[in-house]
Amino acid sequence: MCGRFTIVPTIDFHERFSLPAGPEISPRYNVAPGQEVPVIIREDRNRAVPMIWGFIPSFAKDPAAGRAMINARAETLLSKPAFRGAVQRNRCLVPASGFYEWKKEGARKVPFYIHLKTTPLFSFAGLYEIRRNVGGRAIGTFTIVTTEPNHLVAGLHDRMPAILPREKEETWIMPGPVGPTELKGILAPYPGGEMEAFPVSGEVNDPGSEGPGLIQPLPGLTRPGTSLFPPGT
Repeated sequence: MCGRFTIVPTIDFHERFSLPAGPEISPRYNVAPGQEVPVIIREDRNRAVPMIWGFIPSFAKDPAAGRAMINARAETLLSKPAFRGAVQRNRCLVPASGFYEWKKEGARKVPFYIHLKTTPLFSFAGLYEIRRNVGGRAIGTFTIVTTEPNHLVAGLHDRMPAILPREKEETWIMPGPVGPTELKGILAPYPGGEMEAFPVSGEVNDPGSEGPGLIQPLPGLTRPGTSLFPPGT
């Protein structure tokens, strides 16, 4: 599962995602379902489009029906009615810098921040739909694809977001049919050795909390650059 994530744009954000020049993207340290963030879609070229996190299928009559669909399992994209059309025509990149998961420790759940060791900005595989409300305004919604966890994330959760290696982003965002074998290759778990995780403040539990302090390691428990879970665990 992926229920919270961060996006802290680097100065070359537009170049990184092959976008035309545009307004600066504000950093977000606690993106929660129902909130709006930029996702990258391909039309005649790449575009950054603000969309709401919570996929609404094209056939849904009630827009509220899609608000819980924040994740889509990679293994069932081709069989689930809500996603099998979007996976063929509406694939997107969800820019991110990291994500959160919660580990149960006794009676409480401790939030952990997970990110790539050497890559400050990457992308999740996503699906999107654009529909119009009763006033005719176009509204985009998206979901983040999840896959099996690598050895690092498995210590926290039985799912993880499908992080795309940079060389696979172009294949994912390009519209057109994909089959099960191709999906399996693109949406494989990201290597755990290239990631790290550490506990952070419980302030992240509040969707209204923001700021770089949310991704700082808790004092005394770990230090930056140190994975809590050694390889093979």
